[in-house]
Amino acid sequence: MALAESIAFALFAIVTVSSAAGVVLVRDVWHSALLLGVSLVSVAVFYVMNQAAFVATMQILVYVGGVLVLITFAVMLTREDESVIEVTP
Repeated sequence: MALAESIAFALFAIVTVSSAAGVVLVRDVWHSALLLGVSLVSVAVFYVMNQAAFVATMQILVYVGGVLVLITFAVMLTREDESVIEVTP
């Protein structure tokens, strides 16, 4: 059982670190926000692995449900539409 937990911990550690690195390295803001969601959910998995289900629930509700949705709406509302071509007379 300890080997399986160690493998799961290593797997989620790789997911967390790679998605956190992707948040700062990806040029597109939308993809960066999605990678932030992956990183926050994988942190919640660490809480579950440490028998802290309430903290994991709050992590998902507050950060993924609240902050990430706010960031997503901000990105969607401030994004420029590149397909619109301005014609000057």
